[in-house]
Amino acid sequence: MLEIHQFPCLSDNYGYLLHDPVSEETICIDTPDADAYLREAAHKSWQITQIWNTHWHPDHAGGNAAIKAATGCTVVGPQEIDKLGTPPDRAVAHGELVAIGAWDAHVIDVGGHTHGHVAFHLPEAHIAFVGDAVFALGCGRMFEGTAPQFWASLCRIKALPPSTMLYCAHEYTQSNARFALHADPDNAKLADYVRHIEEARAAGKPTVPTTLSRELATNPFLRADDPAMQARWANHGGKIGDAVETFAALRAAKDTF
Repeated sequence: MLEIHQFPCLSDNYGYLLHDPVSEETICIDTPDADAYLREAAHKSWQITQIWNTHWHPDHAGGNAAIKAATGCTVVGPQEIDKLGTPPDRAVAHGELVAIGAWDAHVIDVGGHTHGHVAFHLPEAHIAFVGDAVFALGCGRMFEGTAPQFWASLCRIKALPPSTMLYCAHEYTQSNARFALHADPDNAKLADYVRHIEEARAAGKPTVPTTLSRELATNPFLRADDPAMQARWANHGGKIGDAVETFAALRAAKDTF
């Protein structure tokens, strides 16, 4: 069984170390803070062997060079990582496989937040590391991509098994929840979820990971194809029968919320 060690770093990132006790491989999922990753790995007595980057932003790949220098690990990720000065040892794109021990991870194109953004889905472990593509009750800002591109990416996430645990990169959930209630005020499942979020954060607990099934029922960005959501947003930039236009309207509204 794979082990996932989750820890906070920077101001609102989560770091993840993915460990296979059989092969003794350990993977950094993104590298927002090299010192934190090296410290946490040492505390667990795990040797870092790979880095899997989801996208090129410094709070996701900024620690690559220092961790590689300290461990000799292999850097795997989209080619766009070279924007930070060092290309990946192995550039990957949609449809490719990477592995930790005997466990395969499917590389999924989830571009939209940035070009080249990927997620890593390990179907046998029922987990996916999604970076900034999707959050608990949210999705990433559309810095480089387009609405049709981003919606297609979210549809690829929506198509994963509903039991999949989504490991996103930031603790943005309370802020996302406020917008979700604005976007979808009559959703009873959302209201229940928000109560759970508030209780968790009041107790100092993370709200990540989340399950895809919960997000499908409550995340407004994943529900842009829902007729009720389209009808609600038709007078705010969305369009009945058009998931892309509705998604674009939701994303634009969140940017200024």
